[in-house]
Amino acid sequence: MTRRRAGTRPGEDGFTLIEALVALALTGLILSSLATLTAQWLPNWNRGFERIQQSELIGISMQRIAADLAAAEFVPAGRAAKKPLFEGTALSVTFVRTALGPNVGIGLDVVRFGETTDQGRLVTVRSRAPFAPLSSDVSLSGQIHFVDPVVLLRMPLRMSFAYADQEGAFHDDWHEMDALPKAIMLTVGDAASERVLSVSTVTPIHVNAPARVGKSGSGQADDVNDAKDDSKRTGGGSKQGGS
Repeated sequence: MTRRRAGTRPGEDGFTLIEALVALALTGLILSSLATLTAQWLPNWNRGFERIQQSELIGISMQRIAADLAAAEFVPAGRAAKKPLFEGTALSVTFVRTALGPNVGIGLDVVRFGETTDQGRLVTVRSRAPFAPLSSDVSLSGQIHFVDPVVLLRMPLRMSFAYADQEGAFHDDWHEMDALPKAIMLTVGDAASERVLSVSTVTPIHVNAPARVGKSGSGQADDVNDAKDDSKRTGGGSKQGGS
């Protein structure tokens, strides 16, 4: 049986003022503790989310760059030139590939990956220009006007390139060479911490030498002609030896 306090009527039982104040104090203590915990882990959560987002963007950029470089073609700069149009330094690379894009027609593009400034900060961009035979009397920068820049990396991230010869040795530049490099190393580093990121990779060049030009319309006919020439030389040598 529930006892009612003296001086109260039925239906008037409740908390006293002291009990209400204690409850409010406990609620405030709990809320302040939650706020302290949230202030501690929320910045770490934001930094982790930014790192994941940055890693995804870097991965997409690396895939784009590697696919472009792998499609580089052996195309001379002009009609009289025999060396491919390929200029590579530690921080930029210029090459020719099949035109790619929704508003680009059939043909070739000169593609450049390199650094430029955007709002006072260094950024790595991809730019392109339609390919046309160039004159040997004027520099490439004076004849090629790049358009459609696409930002791939922003500071503090910086990308560097290295070029492998046929023996597999890497060099910091590739200029006026008779063939395209065998492979290209892409290195992404953090300029602030001078740390190399794990997304760095090496991409091979699919075609690094000019295509063979035969005298006839088909390679099979060339092989037959070569075989006939060999047999004539062999037969002529036997007759000369017998006489």
